[in-house]
Amino acid sequence: MRILIEVLGWIASVLIVGSYALNITGKLAAHSKIYVIANIVGGLFFILNTYYHQAYPSMLVNIVWVIIAIVMLTKKDKQKGNDINI
Repeated sequence: MRILIEVLGWIASVLIVGSYALNITGKLAAHSKIYVIANIVGGLFFILNTYYHQAYPSMLVNIVWVIIAIVMLTKKDKQKGNDINI
């Protein structure tokens, strides 16, 4: 179990830092679905990792991170629906 938790933590790091790096270099837009999903999955993996390590302040930050990303994803989907009806 410990190895799985550590692997999830490393995957989370790659997803979040990698998507951020692609964003600031102009290769991945912040509003793209891939960017938002990478942040959601990375955040969820970090939540598991920080919970396991009892790093509760970091866990809280990642919970907020995931909530923000989910809101952005649902907001984007709603905006698409509104654009179609116009």
